[in-house]
Amino acid sequence: MRVRDLTPGQEIDQVLMVRASDARRVILGDRTGTLECAPCEIAAGTCVRVSGTVEPRGRLAVREVRDAVPGEYDLDDLLDGPRIPVDRMEADLRALIETIQCRHLRGLLDRVFGVGTETWEQFREAPAAKRFHQAYRHGLLEHSLTVAQGVSAISATFGGVDRDVAVTGALLHDIGKLDAYTSDPLAIDMTDLGKLQGEIPLGYYRVRRHIEDLPEFPSELAVAVLHIILSHHGQLEHGSPVVPCTREATLVHMIDNLGGRLGSFDRLEKELPEGSAWSGYDRALGGGAWFASRAA
Repeated sequence: MRVRDLTPGQEIDQVLMVRASDARRVILGDRTGTLECAPCEIAAGTCVRVSGTVEPRGRLAVREVRDAVPGEYDLDDLLDGPRIPVDRMEADLRALIETIQCRHLRGLLDRVFGVGTETWEQFREAPAAKRFHQAYRHGLLEHSLTVAQGVSAISATFGGVDRDVAVTGALLHDIGKLDAYTSDPLAIDMTDLGKLQGEIPLGYYRVRRHIEDLPEFPSELAVAVLHIILSHHGQLEHGSPVVPCTREATLVHMIDNLGGRLGSFDRLEKELPEGSAWSGYDRALGGGAWFASRAA
């Protein structure tokens, strides 16, 4: 039984993945949703067989829990993932990079995303977040690609936007998440560096190191790209050390924000029980989400 189809009062006896486990609560789930239960001695990232009673507000009263054994579950039923196959996303990213006319920016992107590079292998597998949007394997590739595609499409509509700079910044804006989050799809969490320094400074320093290794990289291009990374959260209170001060940085911030919010709709729709059109309150959206196709 899929988690999103469970109803209060229902008895379950099935394998779920431990999404999080601490002294306050345990989060169990499959690819369609999650349940919260009282803390117990199980580790995040493990698969457990659990029996109990579903309670209101997405809670589970657990009677018994044990480690699941091979053959009791299919990992693909428990792990979330992007809608688009990863090979197609990779092809779309490489096609987009081919459209960059500036040789210096192409050189930077090839250094980061080149086939066989260590950074590319990490980027291809990494999640985009811990919880709110694209919090799954390949999520960072999915999010960065869709933001860059949106920036590319809109950059021609507004005068004065340097498309090459904007698309490069969009592809690199979240690169710090490679250092800020763990790559284990079974238990995505913040790393020590992510907690101590934050994803934006980590991304800034990672890209700056690449730029410094590229001979004759123009300083004005470096400033433009690094400003996009530093300002893409849009506001100081949201974690950016500076606010967007260029057309390109403003465009990337707006499309990044849009991509994150629409990613939250994808997450909520996957968790929605059959026959429901409204989600519950979601902190990322500041309210519930309505899905018209489910109301028909």
